[in-house]
Amino acid sequence: MPQKNVVSLLLVAVIAVFCWQAAQSAPREDQDAELYRLFVDAFEHVDRNYVKGVDRRKLMEAAINGMLGELDPYSNFIDQSHYRQFDRQTSGQFGGIGIQISEKDGILTVISPLVGTPAYEAGVLAGDRILEVNGESIRGMPLRDVVSRLTGPEGTDVTLSIQHRPYDKEPKEVTLKRAIINIESVLGDSHDKNDAWDFMLDDDNKIAYIRLNAFTKQTAEDLTEALKELEAEGMKGLVLDLRYNPGGLLESAIQISDLFVDEGKIVSTKGRNTIERKFFAKKDGTLDEFPMVVLVNSSSASASEIVAACLQDHQRAIVVGERTWGKGSVQNVIELEGGKSALKLTTASYRRPNGKNIHRFPDSDEEDEWGVSPNDGFLVEFSPEEHRSYFRDRQKRDRVLGKRSELIKANGDDGNAKEEDNGDDEAKPFEDRQLKKALSYIREQLGEEKGKDGAPKEEATDKADTEKKDAEATADAAETD
Repeated sequence: MPQKNVVSLLLVAVIAVFCWQAAQSAPREDQDAELYRLFVDAFEHVDRNYVKGVDRRKLMEAAINGMLGELDPYSNFIDQSHYRQFDRQTSGQFGGIGIQISEKDGILTVISPLVGTPAYEAGVLAGDRILEVNGESIRGMPLRDVVSRLTGPEGTDVTLSIQHRPYDKEPKEVTLKRAIINIESVLGDSHDKNDAWDFMLDDDNKIAYIRLNAFTKQTAEDLTEALKELEAEGMKGLVLDLRYNPGGLLESAIQISDLFVDEGKIVSTKGRNTIERKFFAKKDGTLDEFPMVVLVNSSSASASEIVAACLQDHQRAIVVGERTWGKGSVQNVIELEGGKSALKLTTASYRRPNGKNIHRFPDSDEEDEWGVSPNDGFLVEFSPEEHRSYFRDRQKRDRVLGKRSELIKANGDDGNAKEEDNGDDEAKPFEDRQLKKALSYIREQLGEEKGKDGAPKEEATDKADTEKKDAEATADAAETD
């Protein structure tokens, strides 16, 4: 056949295919156009005719939220006022002064300064009251608005009017220079004398304890640094606490899992319009020469479940505690308006290394396969009161009171003012049964649970409990922080 005829036939075939595709897509395009007109008509009628004036932007954001609300609980719209905060949480960094704050009766109170930050170095203390920011009263101001005034570009100044504990009659002014604040996501059980986290919980048996409260861009790097320090101290066992951890970045969960597993699949993800992705462990840098426990509970979700499932399936760690939340979906953050707002949209689901499901669907019951369950014999459930007691105890132990500085001296004391009584002291110390079970298992693995005659060896006293009792005794005797 002449080449000219072949080209003509190919051209006819291409045109035919194009026309067929156009014919197939035409109904869909017509339908979409009709739906868009429906939305615009409804929007315009509400805007023009509703009994009161409406904010068009709020109306549009409500429409977007309504649309996403039809999908699942995890897809949502992040508006301009919340996107900066969301970005801070996932990146783990922001420009600020480094304090944790809360509002009570319209008064802003410092929960704790963050170690090494401008606020900590300036002597801002837990319990201090902040009355003004840059000369503006913040009494009764929404917490979100206060945070926006305290945060800002690195190197800029912010002036606070502070009443130092125990609340001097006259507030003092202090000007702080904002710095890049790293949000702590890698924490220990208690602080040492320099206010740094002490990750070695049991000195006698060299059992470390690390708590992750989020999975940010910084978490894997910070965890690696903590593990290096612990290796230098002779770590022989590790408790990784993921309780109450709502998750975070998929990449962070993969990196952290890879620290402890030397080969095999970590997790797999599959979306509607994407091929299945499988993530595998690499041997380089793996820490797999010590017994390990992962603590989880019903509030451990998403990235927490990826790590717990991976270490459990590879028999790298025993899982202790309660069945996890059951969130086996991945959300993709899609920036809108040039990065001023975003869609957090569920785009894929994930499965644990053994291929089993993690996600708890709306019609799932207790007998179905979802979440990450503790290993046999390691289910330790907290009562509602134990959960509350845990948080009260944890808040006290996490708090950093502060350090001496010119600000403290200006208030006429030595920085040892008695901490305000919040009235939440318990009759007896909180017993963390889940942590106790984890420590018992690791000690057994290290051969520390039984004496030479085979009789049970008296359980080693946790350093954290000893330090807590010593601190309470010192506070009672000297009425100091």
